[in-house]
Amino acid sequence: MRREWWVLIAAVAMLWLLFQLEAMLMPFIAGMILAYLADPLATRLQRFGLSRTLAVCVVFLLLSLILGLALLVLIPLAVQQIRQFGQLVPGIFDWVETVLAPQIRGWTGLDVASDLANVQETLAEHWQDAGGYLAQFLGQIGRSGMAFVTWVTYVALIPVVTFYLLLDWGRLLANLRNLVPRQWEPEAVRLVSRCDDVLSAFLRGQLLVMLTLGAIYSIGLTLMGVRFGLLIGMVAGLASIVPFLGFIVGISVALIVAFFQFGSWLALVGVVGVFSLGQVIESTVLQPKLLGDKIGLHPVAVIFAVLAGGTLFGFTGVLLALPAAAVIMVLLRELKDRYKRSSLYDAGLRKRHDEDSP
Repeated sequence: MRREWWVLIAAVAMLWLLFQLEAMLMPFIAGMILAYLADPLATRLQRFGLSRTLAVCVVFLLLSLILGLALLVLIPLAVQQIRQFGQLVPGIFDWVETVLAPQIRGWTGLDVASDLANVQETLAEHWQDAGGYLAQFLGQIGRSGMAFVTWVTYVALIPVVTFYLLLDWGRLLANLRNLVPRQWEPEAVRLVSRCDDVLSAFLRGQLLVMLTLGAIYSIGLTLMGVRFGLLIGMVAGLASIVPFLGFIVGISVALIVAFFQFGSWLALVGVVGVFSLGQVIESTVLQPKLLGDKIGLHPVAVIFAVLAGGTLFGFTGVLLALPAAAVIMVLLRELKDRYKRSSLYDAGLRKRHDEDSP
C-alpha cells in the first residue's frame, strides 16, 4: 500500500479517536490553551533570573489572585444585576403597553397590545418553567453522583494540566521539532512561526481587547449611574470577539436601559459617548498595539468556526475553534502564495505573451 494511503488511514483513525474521547479532552485542550497564553510571561520572568519552576509558580499565583478577585467581586454584582433586571421587565412591558402601543396604533393602525400580551404571557410561562428545569437538572446531578464527580474532576484537572504543560513547554516544542524530518524542518519551522504569530495576536491580543473594552464600558456606564452597567459592559466586552458585535449589542441595550431609567436625551448622549470612547480607544490604541494586521480572520469566519466547533465536538470544539481557524487561515494563505508562484497560475499569461511577441 502506498504511503499516502497510510497517512490518510492514520488521519481518519485520529479523527475517530477524537470523536470518541471528546468529553475527556476538555481539560487537556483548556490546559494547553492556558499554557500557551501564559508561556511568554513565564519566559520573561526567566530572563530576570528566575528558574523555570519558580517563574511558573509566580505566574500561577498571579493568575489565581486575578481569578479569585474577579470571582469574588464580579460574580455577586452580576448576579444581583441579573435579578434586578428580571424585576424590571414587567415595568418595561407595562410602558410598552400603555405608552408605546397606543402611539404605534395611532401611526400605523396596528394593534400590538394583544401581541405584546401574548409575548408577556409566553415569557412568564417559560420563566416559571426555567425554575422547574433548573431544579430538575440539579436533582438529576444529585442522583447521578458519578457524572457530577467526573465533571468536577475534569474542571479540577485544568490547572494541573496547565502547570505541567507550562513547566515543560520549551522541552515539548523542542521534542516536536526533533521529530520533524530534517529535510522538512526549515519549512515546518517557518509555517509554525507564522501560525504562532497569528495565534498569539488573536488569542492574547483579542483577550486583552475584550477585557479592556468590557472595563471601559462597565466603568463608564456605572459612573453615569446606568442600571446594569457592569452586566452590560461585561456582555459587550465578551461579544467584542466579533468586530462591532460588542458595540452594537452593548449600545443597544444601554440606550434602552438609560431611556427607561432617566427619560432624557442627555443620558442617551452620555451612553453614546461611552461607547464611542471605547471604539476610539480600540481603533487607535488596542487594535494597532495588540492585534496589528496579522490576524485577518473575517467576522463571519469567527462565527462559523465557533458554531462548527461546538456542533462537532461540543465545548471542546468551542475551545479549539478559533485556534484551528487561525491555523487554517495561515495554511490557506500559504497555499495561495504557492499557487500564485506556480506555473499553473501564470501559464495563461506566458502563453499570451508568447503569442503577442513577434
